[in-house]
Amino acid sequence: MIVLTGLTKRYGSFTAVDNLHLTIRKGEIFGLLGPNGAGKSTTILMMLGLTDPTAGTVEVCGINSTSHPIDVKRKVGYLPEDVGFYDDRTGMENLIYIARLNGLSAREAEEKASALLRRVGLAADAGKKTGKYSRGMRQRLGLAEVLIKNPEIIILDEPTSGIDPSGVREFMELILRLSREDGITVLFSSHHLHQVQQICDRVGLFVKGRLIAEGDIDGLSQQLFAGEYLTVKARIAGKNERLQDTLGNIEGVVSVRLQDGVYHVSCSQDVTANIADAIVRSGAGLLHLQKEEYGLDDIYNRYFEGGKA
Repeated sequence: MIVLTGLTKRYGSFTAVDNLHLTIRKGEIFGLLGPNGAGKSTTILMMLGLTDPTAGTVEVCGINSTSHPIDVKRKVGYLPEDVGFYDDRTGMENLIYIARLNGLSAREAEEKASALLRRVGLAADAGKKTGKYSRGMRQRLGLAEVLIKNPEIIILDEPTSGIDPSGVREFMELILRLSREDGITVLFSSHHLHQVQQICDRVGLFVKGRLIAEGDIDGLSQQLFAGEYLTVKARIAGKNERLQDTLGNIEGVVSVRLQDGVYHVSCSQDVTANIADAIVRSGAGLLHLQKEEYGLDDIYNRYFEGGKA
């Protein structure tokens, strides 16, 4: 659905996006992750045909965004960090206006606006002026506005900025439902690692205009942590001098370390059940067992530690 080939954007001597190659598949949620100033928004502007690349090409839904930006805009919905509405009009009035601009009749516009307000959880606030909407409500109304034209792709640029935790959770659940139920491809640009990890099928780590890594969480974890897919921590009652060797002989266990009475078992695959079984069979009393998988924050930090950024 989105194919970027050698995409580059320079402003004088400053390179905002540096030779970016990326393919985003139909129906997936892709997280473009990086700090502010990494080049994420510039990349999005080139996807939408709002700024021309210095070099390379960008195709969205098979359309060249540089030469045919209007055609791309018909198929893509874009939700920026700050959504603009007519604050003296209600949520319903704003949506009807957008629907009319998209060529719907007065009746169609009203019907679609009502349906979308229900879908984004704003039906009860349809008659309230948007100037009275909270930040989270405005973003949900923005999502309804994006859906007016039945887009094949939705691009979200830092959409949860300034929203309270409860509002963020509701917004993320809504995005996930849209992707899964309607098959919409979603590009989610953010610097919030936890939010990206919650809903994205794949992620791209973007730093200083370069895509330094791309893939799913498990794949990046295994690539970076030398096959240590996860760590299982086990605490037992008493002492068992042979247990460390026993755990080390389990297939899939990479290493075993005993620290402060807790066994830290690094694994190349999920063998948590085998570890629990081995502890019980050894005669030791299993007091606590905890599985810790490497998350996106671990992956992100490892790239910086290794100097790959």
